[in-house]
Amino acid sequence: MDTRANPAAAGELVIREATERDFARIWPIFRAIVAAGDTYGFDPDTGKEQARRLWLELPRKTFVAERGGEVLGTYYLKSNFGGPGSHVCNCGYMVSPHARGQGLATAMCRHSQRIARQLGYRAMQFNFVAASNSGAARLWERLGFETVGRLPGAFRHPSQGYVDALVMHKSLVAKPVEK
Repeated sequence: MDTRANPAAAGELVIREATERDFARIWPIFRAIVAAGDTYGFDPDTGKEQARRLWLELPRKTFVAERGGEVLGTYYLKSNFGGPGSHVCNCGYMVSPHARGQGLATAMCRHSQRIARQLGYRAMQFNFVAASNSGAARLWERLGFETVGRLPGAFRHPSQGYVDALVMHKSLVAKPVEK
């Protein structure tokens, strides 16, 4: 196989829009992360059909990150609210447990910001980052997000009990240079 024509076959990370057929490869990632109950606000018992609806149907767009044909991560992008708040988007990212530490969340977050700008969004907001998920919070801060709110005891962690949830925000529009 000539891998020059197919970057994914060459081992490069490819982030592309997900199709309905991709859900079979997204589901194991979704199931493992949601069942753990320590990072997402989804019910740990979320079933496959409900997960498909949450991840593929409700968002505006869903993407997969793959290398060598293997889906290693996924993210969705949707409007945070409708009407007057429809210019702010929300994203959710999942990385396969066996692919963590490879920069996938960073790559997907950067990709999502480019896509969000192309779709006309002016800001990105994460509504419910478990404060106990310190690795994610540090990553989002490193990528320019600010914690703009803290919801005391809003996330029920399976081993740590009630922990705070963070609201994180980033403007996607260039700020004018002051003269």
